[in-house]
Amino acid sequence: MNNRPIAAGVQVETVSPAELYEVISGACSQDQAQVQASGKRLKEMLDMFGTYNGLHEIASQRNYPLPIRLQAIIQFKLTALNHWKSRKLLSDAQRIEIRNRCLGMLDETEDAIAQFNMVITAKISRHDFPHNWPNLLTDLMTVIDTNLQKRYVQNSSDPRDALMLRRSLQLVNAILKELASVKMINGVKVMANIVEQVRQIFYGYYSTIAQNFSSSALTNLPDATRFQEDIFLGQLVLKPIVKMAVWLWHRIDKQQKEEYAANQAWVADLFQNCALQIQNIVSLRKEMVNAIHQNPAMSTYLPAVKILTKHITTFGKFFRRMQVLNHQRFALLPMCGDLVLFYWSQVVDASSNRDSSIADSDEVLYPLRFLVQGMALFKENLAQWSVLRRDGTPNKNSLSKEFVENAVRLLVSQFMPLNPSDLEQWMADPEEWLNEEERDEEHWEYEIRASTFEQVALQPTPDLPGILQKEALYCAIGRCAVRLKDRLPFAEWLEKTLAVEALSQDPKYGLKIPYHLYHDLPTRIIVHPRFPIIKRRIAWLIGKWVSDQCSSPNNPRIWEILVHLLKDRSAGTDTVVRLTAANAVKECVDTLEFSAEVFAPFLQDTITELVRLMDEADTSESKCRISTTLSAVLEQTKDMVTPFMGLIAEPIPRLWTAAGENWLLKGTMLVTVTKLVEAAKDRSSALESITVPLIQESLSPGVMINLDEDGLVLWLAAIRNAPSGGARSGPPSLLTLYPRALYLLATNLDLLGKITGILESYFFLDAPALLQNYSKDIFQAFTEGLKSQAVMVNMKDMVVALQFMVQLAPSNLWGEPMHTSGLFSHLLLTLNDGESSPILLTEIIFLFSRIVMVDPQMFLQLMSATAPVANLPETNLWEGLLDQWWGKFDNMSEPRHRKLTAMGIATLVATGRPEVLKRLSGEIFNLWLDVFGEIKETRLLHEEDPTNLELVSPTNLRRHWELDEAPRDYYQDSEGTPEFDRRKALYDRDPIRVVQLNEYVRAHLGQAEAVVGPNFQVYLKDADPTVLEQIQAELKS
Repeated sequence: MNNRPIAAGVQVETVSPAELYEVISGACSQDQAQVQASGKRLKEMLDMFGTYNGLHEIASQRNYPLPIRLQAIIQFKLTALNHWKSRKLLSDAQRIEIRNRCLGMLDETEDAIAQFNMVITAKISRHDFPHNWPNLLTDLMTVIDTNLQKRYVQNSSDPRDALMLRRSLQLVNAILKELASVKMINGVKVMANIVEQVRQIFYGYYSTIAQNFSSSALTNLPDATRFQEDIFLGQLVLKPIVKMAVWLWHRIDKQQKEEYAANQAWVADLFQNCALQIQNIVSLRKEMVNAIHQNPAMSTYLPAVKILTKHITTFGKFFRRMQVLNHQRFALLPMCGDLVLFYWSQVVDASSNRDSSIADSDEVLYPLRFLVQGMALFKENLAQWSVLRRDGTPNKNSLSKEFVENAVRLLVSQFMPLNPSDLEQWMADPEEWLNEEERDEEHWEYEIRASTFEQVALQPTPDLPGILQKEALYCAIGRCAVRLKDRLPFAEWLEKTLAVEALSQDPKYGLKIPYHLYHDLPTRIIVHPRFPIIKRRIAWLIGKWVSDQCSSPNNPRIWEILVHLLKDRSAGTDTVVRLTAANAVKECVDTLEFSAEVFAPFLQDTITELVRLMDEADTSESKCRISTTLSAVLEQTKDMVTPFMGLIAEPIPRLWTAAGENWLLKGTMLVTVTKLVEAAKDRSSALESITVPLIQESLSPGVMINLDEDGLVLWLAAIRNAPSGGARSGPPSLLTLYPRALYLLATNLDLLGKITGILESYFFLDAPALLQNYSKDIFQAFTEGLKSQAVMVNMKDMVVALQFMVQLAPSNLWGEPMHTSGLFSHLLLTLNDGESSPILLTEIIFLFSRIVMVDPQMFLQLMSATAPVANLPETNLWEGLLDQWWGKFDNMSEPRHRKLTAMGIATLVATGRPEVLKRLSGEIFNLWLDVFGEIKETRLLHEEDPTNLELVSPTNLRRHWELDEAPRDYYQDSEGTPEFDRRKALYDRDPIRVVQLNEYVRAHLGQAEAVVGPNFQVYLKDADPTVLEQIQAELKS
């Protein structure tokens, strides 16, 4: 190993290429011990000069074993890119070598290596192009031009030429993707220059390539492999074109007039040609699919069909992206209307070929994704085709009423009804079928005419086609709830139709399956007397209308229907209905209008059935949804659920154990238990046999990485809702969890904020009991936390928690351990040093004020004991403390803190310490007068106008000790819990609130005079007579 100087005063070890290769080889070994040793050594070597260049060199050597090359390039990607500009680890010469190797790997035959190289090159281009890598695009364009010439002019069939062409096009696309994401102005300018330079060139590339996969080219039955390659190359050229066009389209309306005109013209021309091209290649693809079906010998073209499908989808994504970015400008593009109607024509054509021609497959005649794109384009353009524009003027591009009705009829009758495949999946695995339904990402809304509603929704449905048609219409009505709420009498329909269908056991609401449909359906469905299709859709429909605020949840009929569907176990229902009803309950409960009083008669049945259903559900996704519903019910009904605590809690241990390592489900269950604790409030101690083990496991090693957030929320809720009167000590109890909180405070910076809040709540619950059991550990943990690299807000919160502890427990429990742990000395030296944030320093002053007000002698002992620890004279410690006490007074913005500081210094005066008394006539008198003046000014304002709202502002002096309520941050969101009462009780007896400052100062000045004796007047001889007179006047008032 060598030592190579990088900069003055810095010595960095240089890597050995041979050792680096050995380490990478070891990382690929089958021997686990060697893998671990190599991993450890590699981590050390990543801090050496030349390691990143060495890794890239290994990856580029094609004579090395592939696993070693892969390991090297993966390590480079994971580490080098984050240190690309480091002078300590890379030299400029090495960066040039790496860039050259990146382009030298364009003919890499291993796809995995090439993929990583593409990502790496694109990331480097973001840093280095154009200043440090000016020839990047020029070199790539040269490679593309050369190989396009060979393939399409010289008719070369060399595989290397095709490989180079493919890799270079993919790399350009990756680079454009990376640069297009830059938001800074210089990056935007770079991207604009690239677009200006290459957009027409790539446009020409596509024209050249596209000639080779047209209908006319297919007539001559070209070689299937080359035909497939041509389509793929066309796809690779189209992607950069789309990226450039979308980038321009997003910014085009912010450009200068001349620039706007040129770019708009290019985008419009591109769009028009794309609109024509999509029609050509859709037609070509149909020819190929039909030919393959008719002639098995044509199956060699199936790979080309698959790539062509992706090519068509890319066009669709381009159109949709432009439409989403700006609907109005999109509608004005040339041929936009023709394009959208072309897509719709494909939807119409597909509706007459419902056998096997529509599927989520690249091989069928009508791929589902293509049709969905067409529906989305059509839907979003409907607003541009309305009869009247927004300004009230007629729209010449409006669609006729007949066209819209036909479109809606087509969707409802052809695309929304469930098909035999859906029914088969429903019966085979009801929960998974429902989960797939819920995961559906696209929700379409179409205008529904009242005539359509009357024709289907209000009519009896004697057979399966009628049932499926009605289900599709109910689905459409749910999707369009917002648009139909003023036109559809939902409450009347609910009462007269939906309730009858959902609640009735009459066979006429089941299915009479005609003989000719038997062959389309599974046997299990045929023998089912009342298939639950409509019931499931009714539950979903109710949830949709209520959650979209189109119907009130406070209609008892709604709850009667949903609870019945939850409870019903007859032959006319099944798991899908019950799960859908459970989700609908959540949708209805979790609304602003929800009334717990209206829901109360149905509460017990709802909770009973949700718990039962969660036990019955097979999939974790279903259990999660039910648990989420239960959480919503608990949150909205609050203490009304207390009688049912046992019912809810009983199955939780069993469900938790069965969940294993399904962290999502366990997290959802923790949320539910948290809601139960919050609802139970001071009765939640009965749940500790469940909450304590759940918290313990959630925050145990190996588990907390998945459950720490939810576990901490439950922990805080359990403490806040624990009954006042002391923490119980018997297991399981919240007290047994306390050591874990202290451990996390000392060791886990990520959770420090939440853990500090939990410890603060513990202090309010029973600070004396905690100090009796854990005093040494408490102060050791706080010391380590405050000495850590924690963010300032967390340090502030720790000191605030200590302030509460000092007020809540006698000093004999905290005085000695505060010293022996080193906490007091650390806080004092931090304050005296004065280098930390003023926020932290002022909080330390507040803490010291609290300590000295609670027990002045304890504070004197702590100061005295700190001197030998700090190896400083005690006088120096006092001088530093008093300098900061006065110096940070102006940083205290809240009046309650200014009064606290004034009372704290008054208590120090009473100790008779000479360091304090010699500042009495100057700094201390001025500090008192400031606070006296604020109090007097506020009192006068209040006497003049008692209703003045400015007097109750958060910064007003009266706000914190003369009014009834403390500031909101004092309660830390504990409203509605027993902890709120505990906090309020402390606030109500706080000396800042209940003691007059002038009385407090007068009493403590008297104590100081008694301690010092006649010499006390010596400390007043330098006082300004005016100041002394003001002080005396305030003390007499």
